[in-house]
Amino acid sequence: MINIINNSNNPYFNLALEEYLLKYADPGTKKLILWQNPPTIVVGKHQNALEEINYPYVKDNNIQVVRRLTGGGAVYHDLGNLNFTFIINRHNFPRTDFAVFAEPIIYCLKSLGIKADFDGRNDITVDQKKFSGNAQYFYQDRLLHHGTILFDSDLSVLGQALKPKKNYTSKAVKSVRSRVTNLKSYLSGDMTIQTFKQQLANSIFAYHNRPYREYELTANDVSEVNKLVEARYSRWEWNFGSSPAFDYQKELTFAGGNLTLYFNIKRGLITECKFYGDFFEHRSVDELEGLLTGQRYEEANLLSLLESADVSQYIRGLTSEQLIKCLF
Repeated sequence: MINIINNSNNPYFNLALEEYLLKYADPGTKKLILWQNPPTIVVGKHQNALEEINYPYVKDNNIQVVRRLTGGGAVYHDLGNLNFTFIINRHNFPRTDFAVFAEPIIYCLKSLGIKADFDGRNDITVDQKKFSGNAQYFYQDRLLHHGTILFDSDLSVLGQALKPKKNYTSKAVKSVRSRVTNLKSYLSGDMTIQTFKQQLANSIFAYHNRPYREYELTANDVSEVNKLVEARYSRWEWNFGSSPAFDYQKELTFAGGNLTLYFNIKRGLITECKFYGDFFEHRSVDELEGLLTGQRYEEANLLSLLESADVSQYIRGLTSEQLIKCLF
């Protein structure tokens, strides 16, 4: 087993590192990575990012949003959360069900006096409260299994950041909201997350009873991972644009009357938009709908476009800022 030392707190790099190790590193050796992100929402591969997050709150609080390779629901990371990743060759590992990867985590917590359980299809709980969600991704004969551990996260921020609008309609996978808890409240003393991180690593190696070595990323490793960051993980097209097709409908009351917005978005592009209501036009709203159709459903892009077009020249009493706030 190899313990990959990753001290990066860049969420784009950390997700790209998983893909790099899964697809391009020596497939014959089991790998462990323990890693952390600053405030970040990580959405599942098949989710609509906007449908999972409280966009205004996320924007105002500088919370990053990044899409991962695995399925499942959206999760919140901060520096009080510890993430673990196992990468294995399936031919050398008799079991690949979720529970087998939860076992060393439960083993570690038992040594610390905490009784944890594997619950449902992919959660680890204590007192029936979730502190760890898990997901998997298969690539050829290899498996990536990763999970979160809420150790001392800001649960108030988690609750706000993952409280999305209700105006989206899609067939995207929806997150299942669960009662969550931090592990630190179950520990005696004042253990830090760094101490817990080392304890967890030691317990995982003891549980598997196999020799291990630590591996420092080389300059070439970092360079290759950064190529994946540039090509995928830092790009709007991956994090938002690759969301499944969805509809957005919202009603807005403003000085000029009432407006109902309807947007259809596919692969991040507005394929249809309609404005309905009792408002008065200065110019045909059809022209405004035409300007927006084909555009990226991205706040900065649409705000620039609407300011240039001057929304009030189409709909009396409506500003670009009001329309953008309604859209996001």
